[in-house]
Amino acid sequence: MKTLTVALGARSYPIHIGAGLLARGELLAPHLEGRQVMVVSNETVAPLYLDRLRPFLEAYEWDQVVLPDGEQYKTLEYVNRIFDALLAGRFARDATLVALGGGVVGDMAGFAAACYQRGVPFIQVPTTLLAQVDSSVGGKTGVNHPLGKNMIGAFHQPRCVIIDTETLDTLDDRQLRAGVAEVIKYGLLRDAPFFAWLEEHMAALLARDREVLAQAIERSCRNKAEIVAADERERGQRALLNLGHTFGHAIETGLGYGTWLHGEAVAAGLCMAAELSRRLGWLSETEQHRIVALVERAGLPVRPPAALPPQRFLELIAVDKKVRAGRLRLVLLRRIGEAVLTADFGADLLRESIAACLAGGRQ
Repeated sequence: MKTLTVALGARSYPIHIGAGLLARGELLAPHLEGRQVMVVSNETVAPLYLDRLRPFLEAYEWDQVVLPDGEQYKTLEYVNRIFDALLAGRFARDATLVALGGGVVGDMAGFAAACYQRGVPFIQVPTTLLAQVDSSVGGKTGVNHPLGKNMIGAFHQPRCVIIDTETLDTLDDRQLRAGVAEVIKYGLLRDAPFFAWLEEHMAALLARDREVLAQAIERSCRNKAEIVAADERERGQRALLNLGHTFGHAIETGLGYGTWLHGEAVAAGLCMAAELSRRLGWLSETEQHRIVALVERAGLPVRPPAALPPQRFLELIAVDKKVRAGRLRLVLLRRIGEAVLTADFGADLLRESIAACLAGGRQ
């Protein structure tokens, strides 16, 4: 087992990474304030992994909420099911929520924990690669709105993150590839040696080589933990973690949540950010080709969907949390390993970049 720390003073917490960790109740126990535990999972994950937690949970007063599986259910309506269960069970302020599932479950359980009685503890137990390397770490929680992804939410840090790499054995290939998009992102925004490592090890990563997967997860979590520790509330460098996400969120919102997986949309968004960065004269053509080639080797889309024309794209990205004083800011690349948050681009250049990326885009 490897353990990293998200250093946030009195609210610091560990990230445990290893095989078979779901059966190790001693990792959970120090982070439970009271005797009440509410497990939040979904219809796919609960039948697979809830029983591994059960021997530990039997010593507590515990219950479960099993949600439908899918991004389309990441709404206030379905978060209300968690509140209903907490209230019906008379869960107190020292109750702990445990998020057992992927990014959707983690975001919803975390948001419920942030709101219930103005804040109760929660623990992240991510079971998808995307959640393990990204969404489970950092305390961003929330739900989607028909007009924008993750526009309703709160910062609420978990008490710990427990990453059992064995849960990836049951993850389907499409979901695994979606998680790889977030892994690539870390290499692009601040870790050029990691990007080069991914170029060398992509085949092994997709083949689920256990050692390669463990290394990719640890390196990704280390990068994110360092950024979150330096900028918890996204007032500076944490915004760089949104590389590819403004474009990606537009794809998810425009197509309807769940049509493309989050990681698939981010992958196309990374390539779109690379295109605009090259047109600004920052990113070299060689580096852009390396980025597109790696995303393609990961089996991910390198173009946005043709169903979203440039004007619609511009309308969608205008509804973004990085808009300040009416100006859209994007995370772009100076080079592989160096990202920057900027509004220093013209509307015409942005439109041209989107149009160029759409050429040949899949439906």
